[in-house]
Amino acid sequence: MTIAYIYHPDCLLHDMGEAHPEQPARIHAIEDQLVASGLFDFLQQHQAPLATRRQLSRVHDLTYVDKVLSFGQQQQSEFLDPDTLLTPQTPQAALRSAGAVVYATELLLSHKKRIAFCCVRPPGHHAVRDQAMGFCFFNNVAVGAAHAIHEYGLNRVAIVDFDVHHGNGTEDIFSNDPRVLLCSTFQHPFYPYCGAETQKKHIVNVPLPAGTNSDQFRQAILQYWLPALHKFAPQLIFISAGFDAHYDDDMSNFHLHSTDYAWVTHEMMIIADKYADGRIISVLEGGYELHSLGRSVAAHMKVLMHLA
Repeated sequence: MTIAYIYHPDCLLHDMGEAHPEQPARIHAIEDQLVASGLFDFLQQHQAPLATRRQLSRVHDLTYVDKVLSFGQQQQSEFLDPDTLLTPQTPQAALRSAGAVVYATELLLSHKKRIAFCCVRPPGHHAVRDQAMGFCFFNNVAVGAAHAIHEYGLNRVAIVDFDVHHGNGTEDIFSNDPRVLLCSTFQHPFYPYCGAETQKKHIVNVPLPAGTNSDQFRQAILQYWLPALHKFAPQLIFISAGFDAHYDDDMSNFHLHSTDYAWVTHEMMIIADKYADGRIISVLEGGYELHSLGRSVAAHMKVLMHLA
């Protein structure tokens, strides 16, 4: 199956320094692995448009949006938290990243595609309504989910997040919106040090300890995510696809492998086929060890393409 691969060169413009783990080389590592594995031939490439101020305003305060966008006309950079540097090039990259997910939503809900992968950066799932954090500026997945709800009338949208860090921004944005089911596994206690205490029916947070291995991760999905997803019967599934729980990635203390990402992707495709006409939008979040990132994304994509 050919799937939509949505990207734009502007995603490389955002650069927080050579030593920063969230670097442009992440995109190159993914594309190099997709080419080497022969998968690139199965992708239908699309260029991400710019997200609009209106699309962003559904999930972010306009004062915050305008602050980020204003940096496109400035010369200086500013740390918005100790890890997140806003540069004059950041707005363009962030608008493309959010715009990619909006475009993917439109492709799927207009029945032009069933599956899309947004190979974008900066990532998004830590961005709350009015603040950047954790390398994130706009919450890309949230922008796409809100677009599906407001423009296409969907009332059951699922977001599943297997990044090793809890998607606190996504939870913040949809905390009081039961039209969105959020399922998240994450290392705890660990950055951003929240999520374990959440008690809401439409938010299924599964905190896991340092040292979590493949069996423990898979059991968490089977025990908590799948029953909630079957009960919710989503019309569309977004994946916050973070690959930093890999054994080789020193940003965490999980012990997952590329086969685990393939497995969880397969489980999500079963849900999508049963309830959502097969519609999945996967959006790159974390993953900072370049070799394991490339391999993990390739494993994820093989399953999305029905090649594994």
